Order: sequence, then structure tokens, then C-alpha cells
Amino acid sequence: MSNLNQLYRERIGLPITTPVTLAKMDEILERTAAAIPFENLCTLSGDLNELNEDNLVDKIIHRNEGGLCYDLNGILYLFLKENGLDVQLIRGSVYVPDLKAFSPTGRTHAAILLNDEGKRYLVDTGFGGNLPLRPVPLDGTDISSPNGDFRVKQHDSEFGDYILEMKLKYKDPDWRIGYAFDSREPVENVSDLSEMKKIITEHPQSPFNKKPLLTRVTANGSMVLTETSFTQWTEDGVKKEEIDSDRFKGLAKEFYNIELK
Repeated sequence: MSNLNQLYRERIGLPITTPVTLAKMDEILERTAAAIPFENLCTLSGDLNELNEDNLVDKIIHRNEGGLCYDLNGILYLFLKENGLDVQLIRGSVYVPDLKAFSPTGRTHAAILLNDEGKRYLVDTGFGGNLPLRPVPLDGTDISSPNGDFRVKQHDSEFGDYILEMKLKYKDPDWRIGYAFDSREPVENVSDLSEMKKIITEHPQSPFNKKPLLTRVTANGSMVLTETSFTQWTEDGVKKEEIDSDRFKGLAKEFYNIELK
């Protein structure tokens, strides 16, 4: 195995002796979500570097940054694959409640399918504050995690053959659609996600190329940081703070471990 195995474990605090198996995926996903933020700072800078192992390791390990779905699921896919799991990258399209439709950017969400003993699971560490934090079976079984309830249902659409549904803790009273995805057309290589990255970086209706957004999910709740506000969802309710640019930089360092100039 290359150095990615050790480097990724160090980044998320996973001991080198911990086996990477389906049974350990809950821990791996929780550690990943807590350690590596979902953020769009590179997108705002116009970064169009190809997605490959070297660039992902440089960004997420050496520069201690987070990223968007293709970054976070891209490097997790490489880590799981290196540890012998049967995984595939897939494309999906996020449902936008305000539009009552799927994203105008098309199939620009990257996630992972995990195959284990004849069963298939959706694995996703790149869905912002909506992370399942668990492998979600493709057979429709509901799963619960510290972030809420999740399920995958078979559903044919122009974007694929399944949908992820969710009921987020502290946020959603009822089930809602997260995204549609296609299990039949796996992505062959991480580099094939570079086209997706280009769309998200340049598309006029991309939600990630306009203003800073930093998100983290922990076992205690979730948090979202923008230039003007910091919002936390916990069992105590929603706490929102209006902020200025200095406070933004301080919170980025304190809660996301990101140094901003």
C-alpha cells in the first residue's frame, strides 16, 4: 500500500491497527466528518487542478484543507480501495428544495457505493451538513445516526435509479429527498470527476462559486459558517450568530482548523 493509508488515518485520527471493514465504517465516517470540513474555498479561488491521488493528498493531508464532494469522497474512495474494500465512485444530482427540482448543474454530486457480501451500501462524506455518518443499504432499510435518519429507495429518474432520503436531526420534521444517483454507471477513476469539479467551479447556477461556505458534522450536531453568520444545530436548538470578517477568520480557525489570510 502507498503512504495514503497512513496519512489518511493520521488526518482523521484512526489508529493504524484499526481494520477498514464494513463493521468499522461508522467510526471511519464519523471521524472523517469531524476532522475534514466540507468547504468551498478552493472553488472560490478558481482552482481547476485535476482530481488525482497526488493533488487530493496535497490538498486534504498536507495543506490540511477540506473540500467539496468530489474531494472528500474522492480521497475516501482511494483510502477504502487501498484497504481492499470493493468500492465504486458514482454520480448524483442534488435536490434543491427552494427550486422544487434537482440542481441545474446536473449530476455534480460524487458519492461511493460499497459492495460487501452481496449487499450494496451508499457511503457519502461529501454532502455538507447532510451526512448519513453510516453506510446506507440500497435495499430501503432505514438507518439512524447522530445526524438523523436516512434511507435509499429505488426510484428511476433522469439522474439515476435510486434516491437518498433523509430526516435530519434538529432540522427535518419529515423525510425529504437528498439526491438521486445512478448505480449503473460507476465512475472509472477519480480523475473522471474533474469534469464535475469544472462545472461546480464555473457554472453560473453553482451554489459553491459565489460565497464562502464551511460545514462540519460531529456527533453533537452540525455547524455552518458563512461570511456573515455562524449557525450551530445541537440538542439545545439552533444558535445563530451574525459575524464580521475578523470573526469569520477566527471561527474558521477555531472550528474548522483553516487558516485564512
